[in-house]
Formats: sequence, C-alpha cells, structure tokens
Amino acid sequence: MRSKLLLAIENEAWNATCENWQAVEAALEKYYLSIFYGFEFIVGILGNTAVVFGYLFCLKNWNSSNIYLFNLSISDLAFLCTLPMLMRNYAQGKWTYGDVLCISNRYVLHANLYTSILFLTFISIDRYLLMKYPFREHFLQKKKFAVLISLAIWGLVTLELLPILPLINPVIASKGTNCTDYASSGDPSNVLIYSMCLTFLGFLIPLFVMCFFYFKIGLFLKHRSRQLSTALPLEKPLTLVIMAVVIFSVLFTPYHIMRNVRIASRWGIWKQNPCTKATINSLYIVTRPLAFLNSVINPVFYFFMGDHFREMLMNKLRHLFKSLTSFRR
Repeated sequence: MRSKLLLAIENEAWNATCENWQAVEAALEKYYLSIFYGFEFIVGILGNTAVVFGYLFCLKNWNSSNIYLFNLSISDLAFLCTLPMLMRNYAQGKWTYGDVLCISNRYVLHANLYTSILFLTFISIDRYLLMKYPFREHFLQKKKFAVLISLAIWGLVTLELLPILPLINPVIASKGTNCTDYASSGDPSNVLIYSMCLTFLGFLIPLFVMCFFYFKIGLFLKHRSRQLSTALPLEKPLTLVIMAVVIFSVLFTPYHIMRNVRIASRWGIWKQNPCTKATINSLYIVTRPLAFLNSVINPVFYFFMGDHFREMLMNKLRHLFKSLTSFRR
C-alpha cells in the first residue's frame, strides 16, 4: 500500500515537472525568441549599416581584409532583414507570409550562419599572413584573390544549403501555418544525416582552421617579442585572438550540438517521453539566437575596435552633419 502511494506521488511529481518543461518550451518560443531576435535586429541593423556606410563612402584603398569584412557585413544585413518576419511568427504563434517566404527565410538564416563562419575563417588566415608579410607581398593577400575567395564562399554555401530546401516543410496547425525550424521539420533520418554533414563541413573544419591560424598568430607575436628583446604591445592583439576563438566557439558550438540532438530526438528509434523532448527542444531554442548573435558582435569586434576605421567613419559623419546644418541655414 505504501509503495503504491509513493509510486503515485512520484508519477504526479514527474507529470508536474513534465508540464513545467512543456510550459517553458512554449514560453521560450513565444517570448525569448521574439525578444532576442528583436534585440539582434535593432542593434545589428545599426552596427552593420554603419559598417557598410563606412566601407562604401569612407574607405578609398581596399585590401583583402576589407573585402572579407565587407562581405561579412552584407551577409549579416541579409540575415537581419529576415528577423521581423520571424519575430512576428514566434510572437503570434503562426506564419502569415506563405510557404515560399518561409523556405527562403530559413535558407537565408542558414546562409548567413555558414558564410559568416567561412569569412571569419579567412579573416584569421589573412591576419596571420599580415603578421608574416606586413607589406602584403604574398599572393593570398591580393585583392583579386580575396574577391575570388569571397565569390567561392557564396557559391559553396549556396550549393551546400540546396538540400535544405526540400527538408523545410511549413506545418498546418490549428492556429494557422507554422514555419518550423529546420531541425523540427522533414524526415528526421534524412535531416540528421544532412545536419551531421553540414556540422562537419560547415562548422568543425572551419573551426579547426581558424583555431590553427590564431594559434600561429599567438606564437608569432611571442617569438617576435623575444627576437626584438623589447616590450611590444602584445596585449591587445593577443586579446583579440583569444576573444575571436572564444566567441566563435561559444556562439556556434552549443547550437550545432543541440540541433543534432533535437533532430535525433524526433527519430522513431530513440524512444523517450514528451518531457524529455520538451527539455531537449527548450535547450535547443536557447542556443538558436545565440548562434546568430555574431551578427551583432561582428561590427563591434571586427570594425569599431580598429581606431583607423572608427576615425574615418566619425570624420565622415561630422562632415555630413556640418553639411546638413549649413544647408538648413
């Protein structure tokens, strides 16, 4: 009798916990995603627009780094333009823009993620070459090569994301059409295989390359400091190197792990209760906006921390402000 009573209490507690997780999942999707994406949209649009403005109207002599960074900001802006639709989708719990915009929206979102990863990787290579060849005499530092690499990145990401198009299926629910996330739509067995390939080719290999070249930059700076036997200002460049790797890892790694776990949890061969599914999906929801936070961080970290770019941009803005005030007078 006592054991049955204990079992009933345990079941009741488990059901209550499960209901709590399901409530958390619904709240995260409705409030967390819409608010976080709203923050990213406002801050990201301001930062990346200023960067594009600065490059187009302030910078006269472009180099390979500028070309990669400019493409990075264009990729971020394309992603940020999709956020208002996503914010409304999560806030209202339904998609009102049609199937074509649903698929294209998700496609642009993933295109931004993987072009950003590749451009950040080539920026790390370019920075290492700049350390070794400060006068840019290496052929990899030429503007033509940077343009070709940028075009190749856009082409490669377009090709590797083509299989995502048939995997995204808008779901018709009681409230209306839901534009579900990539990990929550399509046949889970096919989606998991594709997601694992995308994780390996689009994230792990670039992460390894980026870490390798930033490690080489750190070694080069320390070696140069010992060679010259003078106190070089190593603190800032080394801090930037460490921050770049940390940001890259912290933002992108949890998302890729939880995306694959989320897809696997939908597979029929993995038997689990609704509470476990709600827990997994809640954790996955938390990682999604974090993965795209790089669109907000990129302008601050890669552009505005450079005194030369900031100075050029501020001079241009002052000149425009003076022109406007004189025109009004």
